[in-house]
Formats: sequence, structure tokens, C-alpha cells
Amino acid sequence: MTKHLLKLLDLTESDILNILDTADQLKSELKSGKPHDFPPGKTLAMIFEKNSTRTRVSFEVGIFQLGGHGLFLTSGDSQIGRGESIADTARVLSRYCDCIMIRTYSQDTVEALAEYATIPVINGLTDFAHPCQILGDLMTIREHKGKLRGLKVSFIGDGNNVANSLIVGCLKCGIDIAIASPAGSEPDVRVLDFAKTVTDAKFTLTTDPKEAAKDSDVIFTDVWASMGQESEAAERRKIFAGYQVNDSLMALAKPDCMVQHCLPAHKGEEITEAVFEAHAEEIFDEAENRLHVQKAVMYLLMRG
Repeated sequence: MTKHLLKLLDLTESDILNILDTADQLKSELKSGKPHDFPPGKTLAMIFEKNSTRTRVSFEVGIFQLGGHGLFLTSGDSQIGRGESIADTARVLSRYCDCIMIRTYSQDTVEALAEYATIPVINGLTDFAHPCQILGDLMTIREHKGKLRGLKVSFIGDGNNVANSLIVGCLKCGIDIAIASPAGSEPDVRVLDFAKTVTDAKFTLTTDPKEAAKDSDVIFTDVWASMGQESEAAERRKIFAGYQVNDSLMALAKPDCMVQHCLPAHKGEEITEAVFEAHAEEIFDEAENRLHVQKAVMYLLMRG
């Protein structure tokens, strides 16, 4: 694995599978009460410039379960909020801590942090990428389907950070993926350029949710207005009105199709309550697996 986890574009299929295999091992150890083979006393600095439930709790619980400690930092209670540079922040935290996780807006911020840090940096979310989420998704799919290669995944909705990382993760693991987004809401061009280079899995970009959902093994969705887009929520509800995951869309997928949602869900918008509740076990397995894959990432980056 690379020194950092900044985006899935930086990883190979072998890197991803190593993380998933390690996550499976750590999950099994946790469930059976077996202690993890991890050096005690490691410290994780957690920088949050965006609100969080799953990211904060899963990282904080994860480093604790590994025998370490997490430090919660926001712009308001650190010098970042008073203009200290990312470069200086990286160099200071590198003297105190063993790893940095950051949840922020710009991918450039994460990349700069990694450039100046002498310790591993983990991307907890940016507007471009959400690698930890997709690693948890891939873990969940493999648990339920028993494999990754040869499956078809569909994403219905905004071509956002989740869609960006899902495309990369799926294609690197040999999964066909179809994205259905309204015109003007397509995934990032850097991801689309990557998709053109892949030869052993199929990528489809369409404005038609029915086309994307047809014969799918897994259907993904996400909120229509991400953090920072709250003022656009009413307009985005109009734009995405035809992109709801509902019973009629599910009928086009395979009979045993899974549903995944990174949460929080706006039931009645991007997904109906009926579909959500019918697939709640899969969705909350997905949420739980954030803990296990992030522990695996920390284990591989910090264990040495």
C-alpha cells in the first residue's frame, strides 16, 4: 500500500484487496474478542472542517479498538481556523502524532497535507473523493455477494465524491458500473478520463436511471444536495426528481439486487422509505463496515 490514502486512483486492485482482507481479519477478531496485533499507544489526529457522524465515530472508535487514541480537531478549536497554513499544520502534527485523518472540502488540502506530513494522511472525505466510504462499500458487497469481479453496480443520482470514488473502486476491482446523472451533474472529468483507460470492466454514463439499473447486482444512491449545497436543495430536488430509487426502478435490477446508501438518507427524495427499509440490513452493514475498513487502513499505514 502507498504511504497515504488520499484517493482510490492512487491504489492498485491488489492494494484494495489487501485492505479488504485486513478488514475482514480485524472484523473477525473484534467479533470473537481476539486482541488486534497492533502497537499500543498510536495517536490519530482527526481534522474536521465538515460535519460528521459515521466518519468521526468510526475513526475514533477504530483507533481506540486498535489500542490507540484519537484527537478531535476542528477549525474552531485549532490554529487552522486562525490561518495557520496546511504545511505548518502537517509538520506540527507529524511531531506529535502517528497519523492524520482529515475531512474537508478541497482535495488540494488533503494532497498538500500529505506533501508536508512525515506521517500517513487519510482522506476522510473531500468534495472530490470519499475513499473510505467506497472501501466499506466494496467490503459489504463482497460479504453479501461472495465476490467483486463480474458484478454490475449502478449509481443513481449526483455525480459527486461518492460517485467519483465508486467508479474508480469498482473498475479497479473488475466490476461493471453504470452512472445515471442529470446533464450537468456528471462525475469529475479526471474520473471519466480514468474510466476510458479500463479494459476489463465496463463503464456506462447515462442520463437514464432505467438504463443504469437494468440487471444490476447493487444499486447505490446518495443525497441530492451534499454538504455545502444546502442553499440549492429546492432547485436540486426538481433536477433530480426522476432519479429516485423506488420499487419500479428496483424491478429492473436482478431479483437479489442489494441497495447501498452512504447515509444520511433523505427518505422520500433519493430513495423511498419502502426500498430503504427493505434493504436496511445491507445499508447498516455498509455503515458498520466503515469501522472495519478504516481500522484496516490505519493498521496497514501505522503498523510499520
